[in-house]
Parts: sequence; structure tokens; C-alpha cells
Amino acid sequence: MNDEDNVNLASGIAAFEAKEFRRAWQLLQPLADTGVADAQYRCAIMKQNGLGVIARPAEAAAMMADAAAQGYGLAQHSLGIMYLFGEGVEKNGDEAVRLLELAGDAGLQGAWTTLGMMFTDGEGVEQNIERGHDYYRRAGFDPTEFT
Repeated sequence: MNDEDNVNLASGIAAFEAKEFRRAWQLLQPLADTGVADAQYRCAIMKQNGLGVIARPAEAAAMMADAAAQGYGLAQHSLGIMYLFGEGVEKNGDEAVRLLELAGDAGLQGAWTTLGMMFTDGEGVEQNIERGHDYYRRAGFDPTEFT
């Protein structure tokens, strides 16, 4: 990215965090189109939730998948949740697990916690208490706090 793109990314993130979603979209969408993962992730959130743009869950999932494919952990986590609940994509527990494991490996503790919940509760996957406890331990928690 050139200096102007870096400024637009930083300004777009600031606008996003300030909940100035139309301005964030103006700054981030061109970067998302060029494959900037952070911009794709934030634009996907805006499209998913109708923040400053019309909600289009399927388009949001496609943008999130582009960012996730680049190894962007937050996008992997978000896309995993989308697959878990069938938001913008067809429900797919196996794909949710795959993506959440990638997000966990990228350092997102919440991904391990979500996987722990999925397996202990049988949410989107066949219930497996032992596997759920393993994910809770990966997140740094005592599994008995959740069961």
C-alpha cells in the first residue's frame, strides 16, 4: 500500500470505530476492492449489519471470506460465526469449526471459547464434552466454569 492508502485505511478505521459508517465505507471500500484484509473485514461487518450501507449478508460473507483467506484472524472468527448460525451462508458446523480453529491459532481467545461452547452444548456440531473442555482449556479457562 502507498502512503495515501495507509492514511485512508487509518482514517477509515477511525471512522468505523467512531460509528461514522458512511464515511468509513467511503474510505475503506476502495481498499477492500484491492484486497486489503482489514478493510474487507470492516466493510463486511458494515454490509452484514446494514451500517452505513444496505444490509447484504451474502455479500458480507463473500467479503469476510476474502479477508479470512488472507489469514486475517478476526475475519476467520466472524466467518466461522456466520457459518455456525447460517448468516449470509448456509449453516455448516464443520466449516465453522475449521474457521474458528484458524482464528484460535491466530491468537483469538474468543474463538477457542466459542468452540468450547459449541461442543459442550452440541451447537452446530455433535455434542462432545471432552472436546469442548479441551477448547475451553486452550482459551485459558477452567472448563468447569462453563458446564
